Amino acid sequence: MIRSALATLALASTLSFSALAAQQPPQTQTDDYTRYELQERGSGAFHIIYDVTATTAGARYFYNGIRAGAEEEVHSVTDLHSGQPLAWEVVDGAHARANGHPRASLDSRFIKVTLARPVPEGGQGRVRIDKTYWDHESYFDDGEDIVFDRSLGIRRNAVVLPLGYELVSANYPVQVETEADSRIRVSFMNPGPAGVPLRVRARPLQSGSAAVRPPSTGERVPSEGGGSPVRARVNYVVSERAFEDRDITYFLQQPQTNSFRLFHDYTESREGMDRYVNIVRAGSSASDPEAYNLDTGARLEVEQLQGAAITAKGIDIGGEADAGTEVVVIWFEPVAEGASTRLRIWETYTDPGRYVLNGDDFVWDRNFGRARNTVVLPEGWRLTANSIPGIIDEMEDGRTRIQYINPRPDGIQVFVRGHRR
Repeated sequence: MIRSALATLALASTLSFSALAAQQPPQTQTDDYTRYELQERGSGAFHIIYDVTATTAGARYFYNGIRAGAEEEVHSVTDLHSGQPLAWEVVDGAHARANGHPRASLDSRFIKVTLARPVPEGGQGRVRIDKTYWDHESYFDDGEDIVFDRSLGIRRNAVVLPLGYELVSANYPVQVETEADSRIRVSFMNPGPAGVPLRVRARPLQSGSAAVRPPSTGERVPSEGGGSPVRARVNYVVSERAFEDRDITYFLQQPQTNSFRLFHDYTESREGMDRYVNIVRAGSSASDPEAYNLDTGARLEVEQLQGAAITAKGIDIGGEADAGTEVVVIWFEPVAEGASTRLRIWETYTDPGRYVLNGDDFVWDRNFGRARNTVVLPEGWRLTANSIPGIIDEMEDGRTRIQYINPRPDGIQVFVRGHRR
């Protein structure tokens, strides 16, 4: 009888635990970026800087899974909005399930981060986790070479070689740059739904052969030799595309309006900066602007200025404003030292040159310079053509969505055609 009672109590506790977990919304996140800094050969150690944004409204905690097979040391956790440290602890899966991460694996361990504030509705909680892993299965010696061989599920990643090593091979398309301290960095963006089985091989440099990154002057110099001079970008510094965190989403309105609603997410980290200036693209006009501080959920002051009013207000647009120049200015509290502000800017654009109704079809033909862009087709229309490869899915309301991830530092000319359903 006692055993039966205990079993009943255990079953009731399990059911109660499951019901509690089921009532909680799942943990959601965005804008993940990971930087792996490989440590000395033979150590199996890599220092990790992990930036992530919690997006579950009301969440007080964020859980970062610790990969099985690795030993970890957490150095610090930082709130990226304020630059201040956050409290953290390592917990098991049962604790995570009961306290804000209902889908946590019971077999896993997690770094539990106490957020600076509950995630605001429609807002975010931005976190940086600084840690070191020891994992000889992922980072090991192979003769004189070192190899980093690890499946990376995060979409934006960088791997930094130890000082004094050259890159021998990388099995996934990567950017390569020499950092200011002469270490080699490889980085990439993964546009697909699965993790990347990354394998990077490096070899010790001969003594005294380490590269030094040239200063970035922006100058071009002519090549030597006959023929027309070719002006190479000899001091060009490769911008790490994977680290860029700007993204934009376009919601196409009915094509006869030539209009689309968009929001643009941007992080301002320059100390003392108190404004964001959006210069409206020539041929377009902007209306209904609104902006939010995603870190706090606060709505921000917005101004639309044109021509001489831009100069009178002291707004720097990198040149002279003429009568046709139009800007949208978003004002916010000056950024403190070591802090940053994440902005979301909404606008409606009308652009009869790039978004048009052509017979029974709509045509969208626009250049995207940012790494991440999303286009949502207007309600009642189906996709019939798309020039740049993108991830295509259906939203809950039935509209078609196309996500473009461009790992290259240049723009893409996106052509989309649709037909009424």
